[in-house]
Amino acid sequence: MVIRKLNEEIMLYSLVFSFDFALMCTLAAIGLGTLCFIVRTKKFFNLTATKIERKYCGFATEEQSQKGKSDHLDVDFWNLIRCFPIFDFLDWREKAKKMSGWDRFKPSRSRLGRNPTNMDQRTVPRTVTLGRVQPQAPSHRTIYCNDRDANLVLRFKGNSISTTKYNFFSFLPKGLYEQFRRVANLYFLMVSILSATPYSPVHPITNVVPLSLVLLVSLIKEAFEDWKRLQNDMTINNTLVDVLQDQRWECIPWKRLQVGDIVRVKQDGFFPADLLLLASTNPDGICYVETANLDGETNLKIRKALERTWDYLTSEKAFEFKGEVQCEQPNNSLYTFTGNLVMENQTLPLSPNQLLLRGCSLKNTQYIVGAVIFTGHETKVMMNSMNVPSKRSTLERKLDKLILALFCTLFSMCLIGAIGSGVFINKKYYFLGLDKGVEDQFNPNNRFLVALLTMLTLLTLYSTIIPISLYVSIEMIKFIQSTQFINRDINMYHAETNTPALARTSNLNEELGQVEYIFSDKTGTLTRNLMEFFKCSIGGEMYGTGITEIERGIAEQNGIKLQEQKLTNAVHEKGFNFVDERLMRGAWRNEVNADACKEFFRCLAICHTVLPEGDVSPEKIKYQAASPDEAALVIAAKNFGFFFYRRTPTAIYVRESHVERMGKVQDVSYEILNVLEFNSTRKRQSVVCRYPDGRLVLYCKGADTVIFERLTVGNDNLRKVTREHLENFGASGLRTLCLAYRDLVPDVYESWNEKFIHAKSSLRDREKKLDEVAELIEKDLILIGATAIEDKLQEGVPNCIETLSRAGIKIWVLTGDKIETAINIAYACNLMNNEMKQFIISSETDAIREVEERGNQVEIARSIKEEVKNKLKKCIDEAQQYFHNVSGPKLALVIDGKCLMYALDPSLRAMLLTLSLNCASVVCCRVSPLQKAQVTSLVKKGARKITLSIGDGANDVSMIQAAHIGVGISGLEGMQAVMASDFAIAQFRFLKDLLLVHGRWSYLRICKVVMYFFYKNLTFTLTQFWFTFYTGFSGQRFYDDWFQSLFNVIFTSFPVIILGLFEKDVSAALSKRYPELYKEGIRNAFFKWRVVATWAFFAVYQSLVFYHFVNTSSYAAESSSGKMFGLWDVSTMTFTCIVVTVNLRLLMMCNSITRWHYIGVGGSIVAWFLFIFLYSGLMTKHDRQENIYWAIYILMSTAYFYVALLLIPVAALLVDFIYQGVQRWFFPYDYQIVQEIHRHEPEDSRTDLLEIENNLTPEEARSYALSQLPRELSKHTGFAFDSPGYESFFASQRGIFAPHKAWDVAKRASMKSKPKVSKKEKH
Repeated sequence: MVIRKLNEEIMLYSLVFSFDFALMCTLAAIGLGTLCFIVRTKKFFNLTATKIERKYCGFATEEQSQKGKSDHLDVDFWNLIRCFPIFDFLDWREKAKKMSGWDRFKPSRSRLGRNPTNMDQRTVPRTVTLGRVQPQAPSHRTIYCNDRDANLVLRFKGNSISTTKYNFFSFLPKGLYEQFRRVANLYFLMVSILSATPYSPVHPITNVVPLSLVLLVSLIKEAFEDWKRLQNDMTINNTLVDVLQDQRWECIPWKRLQVGDIVRVKQDGFFPADLLLLASTNPDGICYVETANLDGETNLKIRKALERTWDYLTSEKAFEFKGEVQCEQPNNSLYTFTGNLVMENQTLPLSPNQLLLRGCSLKNTQYIVGAVIFTGHETKVMMNSMNVPSKRSTLERKLDKLILALFCTLFSMCLIGAIGSGVFINKKYYFLGLDKGVEDQFNPNNRFLVALLTMLTLLTLYSTIIPISLYVSIEMIKFIQSTQFINRDINMYHAETNTPALARTSNLNEELGQVEYIFSDKTGTLTRNLMEFFKCSIGGEMYGTGITEIERGIAEQNGIKLQEQKLTNAVHEKGFNFVDERLMRGAWRNEVNADACKEFFRCLAICHTVLPEGDVSPEKIKYQAASPDEAALVIAAKNFGFFFYRRTPTAIYVRESHVERMGKVQDVSYEILNVLEFNSTRKRQSVVCRYPDGRLVLYCKGADTVIFERLTVGNDNLRKVTREHLENFGASGLRTLCLAYRDLVPDVYESWNEKFIHAKSSLRDREKKLDEVAELIEKDLILIGATAIEDKLQEGVPNCIETLSRAGIKIWVLTGDKIETAINIAYACNLMNNEMKQFIISSETDAIREVEERGNQVEIARSIKEEVKNKLKKCIDEAQQYFHNVSGPKLALVIDGKCLMYALDPSLRAMLLTLSLNCASVVCCRVSPLQKAQVTSLVKKGARKITLSIGDGANDVSMIQAAHIGVGISGLEGMQAVMASDFAIAQFRFLKDLLLVHGRWSYLRICKVVMYFFYKNLTFTLTQFWFTFYTGFSGQRFYDDWFQSLFNVIFTSFPVIILGLFEKDVSAALSKRYPELYKEGIRNAFFKWRVVATWAFFAVYQSLVFYHFVNTSSYAAESSSGKMFGLWDVSTMTFTCIVVTVNLRLLMMCNSITRWHYIGVGGSIVAWFLFIFLYSGLMTKHDRQENIYWAIYILMSTAYFYVALLLIPVAALLVDFIYQGVQRWFFPYDYQIVQEIHRHEPEDSRTDLLEIENNLTPEEARSYALSQLPRELSKHTGFAFDSPGYESFFASQRGIFAPHKAWDVAKRASMKSKPKVSKKEKH
């Protein structure tokens, strides 16, 4: 029997040890790999390379070795490693996976018998490594269309995709590696290994069980998420597509597609790979593509096949197609593509207009035929499907410090025990049998070894001080908070677009409760991005009599009432809100500048990339535009009588009214020769067109800054007047564009067009060359006029910004608009007001303009930098005066992009940061996407504040990813911002709920969860620590192994999850009514070291109560048989008191208690008693010990058990109760003050209040909220639970500093409070 039991023990130890040993080997291998990277220095290689080369790389002599090194001085570590024979297999596998041509690249000849003439010629530098010649990666790939055998040699990647994180073989090792990256899990792995040694006082099961449960839950979660990814991959890979095989179309799964195949995609079908468009059923080889799966944009894009391939539409003709595509290597740029198609000794340039991207769908086209260019993971959409940069919350990083503090505490406890053991061990304790034959751990002759081994023993004994289930519990809480609370909040649901809030990550929930800086885009974020043509300037005359929201708001601030002209016959439609009879219904013919009006309208109707859709009638036609601005301009041209109704790849058709004579309508076809597209660098768009009479015209529209510098000399008066009109438009909050044209001479155009075609055919730096060629023709322009488009503010933006400002959040607006527009938008949304002191740093000064006119770039840069430096110094000096004045005005900073570029210079960055951090509002104008990210990073890293970026467009992605938290607006500019964000909402105003409600609640909940874990584990472990002093520091365990194993994972786990899910200090309505409550999160009031020290004090106190009260009182207690209680009776009694007390303590820290709290706390206590009844009542022949047998029944048979179970938790919690009362009475938190104010309000009235506020306008809601604040504080009536904190709280709401008056508490507390009487009772 003994031998059998011993064998079972040995087998268990062996199994645990082998499992842990395997894991440690894996981690050791990873550590070794990391070490290899660390030692990657030239010194290392210089010492070892020669010997390795001569032995493994084939250099016979040292001279050859030195020659090899001289050919390639930058020795790559992996090339050096691959010199070893063992890595030959890895080389073979890598070659199989590499992109085509990487290891086989040679200067290739065209399969059709000639080298392409338009290919960029360049020499590829030879890179010689140790023992091998490895060329540089080729800059392009060659694809043989309709020839699988030729492509097979190139080993292109297949079209099967996998988005899973694991596979069958890697799941266990990779999943375990991910789990053991956490310090706590790695620590418990080490403790589990130690518990399998003879020096452990506890059974391995004590640490293995909780660790296994935590790992099991985590791995099941990972497996479930990966299984869903696998099912999605299988569905996509097995989708069918038509492929040309033996002159007929065959249906095969997507995963069997190969590069070079010819495929047919039908209407509404998705493209299975990146395709080269060859032919389409539509005229002129065009097709319509929807890219919603790619960037979220639902407007259709037009793609056009090369005219040379239009005929390859049927299977017979497509089978004859033999071409060679030479294009760029796979990359993640969605909007660029460079390549050439070589067929029949002719080289044809390819552009993004011929590329159909995987994931897009075909619309309004019966079917298309295309050739596969990129497949599988080399497609552009898959190369863009990288994960959003991993972000960790600030609180989680502070949690790591708390865990480190627990490690230090654990080490200190073990060190004390080890020293005590070394001192205590003495032969004089003869009854311990320490004379001879004793184990090393208790050998008095080697006290140092005794102390060392005792250290390891105590390490396993005190392992519960680290809460192993903390991370899993927090993950579970955050996940439920995101999916059930944030995603399903009806207050953040936008009914018009059917868009709920979306938490794309659950890692940053509590970070939402600590945001101090918000960086916001303007267009589409603060505004609706619903553009309406509002005003214009033509030939120096301003048209449009409407009044914008900004103008109305400014007039109200100045006490002026504006009268808006209303016309009964005015034309209004989506995108057009223009009121001026001088231009409508052909009246423009009577204007002095009628010719300028005609050119203006034609420019609007021709210079764009809009696609018409639907019936060819002005009432029913719909426009698909790349941006709302373009659609608004085309709609304006339609209403002015220039109706654009059809587009082909080579022509635009416009129905013109009233041109030759009043009332005459004629259809005119304009041949489109070239389109110079808009981008963020050019900031303009141009079209070269030919009139029916042969006239060549370049129409150009763009930002005023780029158009004005390209105007022809002369006509200064028109330029001056138009600039004044632009400033007026900007002051009204309108978005402006300038329009210009140029008549072209045919010879000049033909010469330029040759350069344009050459640049368009280039495979290298095509975009740069196209921009350079565009500069040659976009000059000597004649100014036509300017457009002004209104983008109205979103609903609730002013109220939201005012509320967030009261919450202590500073809001910065980063926009590309002019400085006047940005300032007026800031006024309209309550970001700035007349009471603020404004600092404006602009490049639009006479001094800078004078330098810019001279054209010396070096002088311009030096001048602007010096000007910015002087302005920053002046602003800081002036701001210092307001810093010392308590009642001084708030500060606001406005800076434009050109000045910001120099202000972000390292020499001026500190000055900019100092000034901006002391401003309540900052507006950055004319900024690029890169500058948005730089400003965000400046505050994030320089000020170390929690930042949030919010935007709706692709130009906001870098800013969103640079901040601690990124919020995407699911608006009209696609979904790129949403796809890069951490949280997505439909409207800016929903930030109020996201931050003030969910963010604050999440922060409060996670802080309480962490503190509670820290408290209960420290309390439990310290009782074992006090017991060590009474056991001669021998490492004798106080609790049974199963007690220690299940304390965290069963007996105290469920209530803490309930705490993290349902804890709520005040309601959502009150959180928004008192936004000042949010400042507690900004100050991190609930996770400071002072708070940690308070909880640690209570843990020490309660552990002393548990151990000494139970231990002392048990001396006089006896069982029903008259026996004294033994060790296991005392430990069971102590453990019972701990379970009851820590669960009741959780109720004491809750502000709101639901039925789930009672179920969680009561269920945990009942679970303990059920477990101990079964565990101590059963004994089998395989039971390893009889210590706990019948212990609980013996205890419960005595009156001592019930008295102790009643009195000891009361004694333990008494100090906590007193502390909470004193703290709430004398030093209340802000939320406790609000609780007392509304203590007598039933929960239903708060709900009604929320409904009332929702029905009010923002101004009425603010007035109503102010009316609810107390106006006077009576000495005699006070509040329901009066304290000196009330004065300071409401004073802070009014911007007045009022310190606490603690000495006045006694007088106030002696006065009885009168409960508030509801309005219903009054009536």
